[in-house]
Amino acid sequence: MGNNASFNVQMEAPKGVPADHAKHMSAGGSPPPECPMHQKQGGDNKSASPVPPHPKMQQASECPVQHDNSDVNPLNMMPPANQQPSPGQPFALPTERQTSTIPKVTEDGTVQFWQYPSQQMFWNAMLRKGWRWKKEDVDQKDMGDIIRIHNANNEQAWQEVLKWEALHAKECGNPRLKSFGGKAKDFSPRARFRSLLGYELPFDRHDWIVDRCGKDVRYVIDYYDGGLVDKDYRFALLDVRPAMDSVDNVWDRMRVTYMRWRYEITDKFASNDKEGSKAAASD
Repeated sequence: MGNNASFNVQMEAPKGVPADHAKHMSAGGSPPPECPMHQKQGGDNKSASPVPPHPKMQQASECPVQHDNSDVNPLNMMPPANQQPSPGQPFALPTERQTSTIPKVTEDGTVQFWQYPSQQMFWNAMLRKGWRWKKEDVDQKDMGDIIRIHNANNEQAWQEVLKWEALHAKECGNPRLKSFGGKAKDFSPRARFRSLLGYELPFDRHDWIVDRCGKDVRYVIDYYDGGLVDKDYRFALLDVRPAMDSVDNVWDRMRVTYMRWRYEITDKFASNDKEGSKAAASD
């Protein structure tokens, strides 16, 4: 929960992942909007769901994105999937999509999960963001790795959200992601304060709206560059917490701060007692 600065990042990137991937992420503002987030479990791009199918489960949906088109879904501002190759595209890209473990809000209450973008959809989204590469800058293998990084970060972020939502397990046992928005250059007050202390600014920020059994709860997610990509396609350090926009959220953050403080103090005293016992036994 909170600032996961303790994540261990391997220093060897998977073959084909651009070494300056984080810079690519920050260069265009927020990441492509086709999915919740923008970059835990790495995986292939098969469309099989990682969770058992539900009797009411329908086809998984795309992630919410703000469009002016009249054919967007008003429930989550979801546009139609763009799986068409872009003009001048240097190579063909797969259109297969992977289903996430992140449940979504539906009008009829059926169980559905957010679906990650295909490589082709991701490419088109990056073009809309103004990203341009020369032919030698990126190839098909790179796009597959970028998708895996993107999906791994989404799964990682959702697991952090669930840790906070565990505080309300009695009132809601099945929180769902309703919508999200990227705010890459709209730094959170916490990120700005950390910057004043000499820490780097996050390369991206997302605000996720989680449906807690009928109650909307906003989460702020800051993404920090954790170094090279590890074997599970993770490289970002995530700072996930409820936004300070409601009494319940403020109370949750106070409770977690107290729990962390109490754990650190208890662990410190336990370590001191252990060292004292060893010293006494050696005398």
